[in-house]
Amino acid sequence: MYVITKIIASAIVIGVVTEISRRFPSYGGIIAALPLVSLLSIIWLYVQGEQTATLSKFALGVLWGFPATAVLLVIVYIALQNSIHLFISIGLGVCGWLIFLLIQDLALKYIRVLFFN
Repeated sequence: MYVITKIIASAIVIGVVTEISRRFPSYGGIIAALPLVSLLSIIWLYVQGEQTATLSKFALGVLWGFPATAVLLVIVYIALQNSIHLFISIGLGVCGWLIFLLIQDLALKYIRVLFFN
């Protein structure tokens, strides 16, 4: 029952955001940029009894993924502006996201070796 409650509450949030976006695209984009999924996830983890350390690690993971997500959105925006089909634009964005995450991970490993060994 708890899983169903989480799914319904999360679906309502997504539904409200998409309806606002249909009527007011700019405001919908701003609302969608809010870390709604991250905040909902933190709340659900907290309600399920997760420790603060777990919540903290989760928040750090979200923060670590933020630059790659920005790259994804820039790629999708540019692709759509150039009349590339939505699903191809999203595919390109996801590829850019993955590549950026790999580069980011390699850069962090290089920095750790360079400065901390």
